[in-house]
Amino acid sequence: MIINTNAQNYWKKGMKEGRVVITSQKNNEKFALKPNAKFVDFPQPKETDVCVFVDPDFKYQKLIGIGGAITDASAEVFAKLPKHKQEELLEAYYGKTGLGYTMIRTNMNSCDFSSDSYTYIKDNDTSLKSFDIQHDERFKIPLIKLAQQRIDPKNFKFFFSPWSPPAWMKSNNSMLQGGRLLNKYYQIWANYYIRFIQEYEKKKIPVWGLTIQNEAMATQKWESCIYTAEEEAKFLKNNLGPTLWQNGYKDKQVIIWDHNRDLLYQRATTTLQDPETSKYAHGIGYHWYETWNNKSQLFDNLSETRRAFPDKFLIFTEGCKEQFDFSKIYDVSLGELYGRNMINDFNKGTAGWTDWNILLDEKGGPNHVGNYCFAPVIADTKTGELHYTYEYYYIGHISKYIKPNAQRVGSSTNKDYLLSTSFLNENGELVVVVMNESDTDTDYNLWIEGKSSKLAAPAHSIQTIIL
Repeated sequence: MIINTNAQNYWKKGMKEGRVVITSQKNNEKFALKPNAKFVDFPQPKETDVCVFVDPDFKYQKLIGIGGAITDASAEVFAKLPKHKQEELLEAYYGKTGLGYTMIRTNMNSCDFSSDSYTYIKDNDTSLKSFDIQHDERFKIPLIKLAQQRIDPKNFKFFFSPWSPPAWMKSNNSMLQGGRLLNKYYQIWANYYIRFIQEYEKKKIPVWGLTIQNEAMATQKWESCIYTAEEEAKFLKNNLGPTLWQNGYKDKQVIIWDHNRDLLYQRATTTLQDPETSKYAHGIGYHWYETWNNKSQLFDNLSETRRAFPDKFLIFTEGCKEQFDFSKIYDVSLGELYGRNMINDFNKGTAGWTDWNILLDEKGGPNHVGNYCFAPVIADTKTGELHYTYEYYYIGHISKYIKPNAQRVGSSTNKDYLLSTSFLNENGELVVVVMNESDTDTDYNLWIEGKSSKLAAPAHSIQTIIL
């Protein structure tokens, strides 16, 4: 926590009223403008008053950015769209009127959201002389570059994750079904990351960071590889970290764990207990798949980990609604899943947030093992139609208005069905996000330093107030 003891009272800075933007299932509104929020004196709320409290003088973590993954699947679906629909999608995510995405994650080697399994080298090539990213040049790299062109270079954050080393480097001789990286290939695998960075940067795609291993404790039917906390620490300390530094990549942001919140604290405290290991790590990544009950995610593990490692950033690296069903793409619960997670994640100290696939087809793929999922935008590849789910709009209520380097400020509510987070943008804008996930329309007071504006939060809605 940072308390700005020199801050002037917020109202003395000239803040009078604010814009209100809302998305409401009940009223079929998407990013709809409402009458401005106007404030009156309201020094002490009663217990019966429904309130969202904001205090801009209490300052916490700064936002690295928000974005999504450009996987093989997303890029292949994008390539099937008509040209005008491609332009529409790029504007929807990265343009001036879009979601304001600045972060991009991609897969190194294949993942489940690839049409097939692949690597960048020939079998048993320990020299990596055959390393070639030609596979990515067909779909992924062109889409990444198109997105990059629309992102302010100072905010562009591109990072990658491996799902599995080549089969011949692993204990089970397969890229699928878990297995472990054989000790004798630790250094070869570290060199592989270097080659990936070099080849992408030759394409003028600067690499901001990388995660060591996607879902390091999951044996999946798709590409996967198991590392215990001790194994991840060993690889980082003895191989990956020194190899990055020796190649002039000390600035690349190395992210450990990259799996669910359930083991987050254990992984961080074990992997980073040795200062010689910890010095190579910059962030701690996590996913949201720790429970099937979407309202019971283990958010407190984030704040506990953040307290233990104040010098490391927390970053959400992946999440999606699984078990795709096209008939449910307009269900508001999809958006509420995102709103609930993003608001709680930020309030617990998260600094970066990346969704999974930015685009999938009408089957929730392509996916070479049938692991079909939802995405914020679904394309009907037969008609060229783009379907914008509530995921897209709920993400946008945060990402459109809260900019990179914004600083989270004090915020709370007095009702468990009202969720809220607040940030100060670098230009001085105060941005407050309020989500009502109940079945009941609710009027509430947006209370800031002794003044309040009476606002309406319809059932199953999310709104952003920009002051």
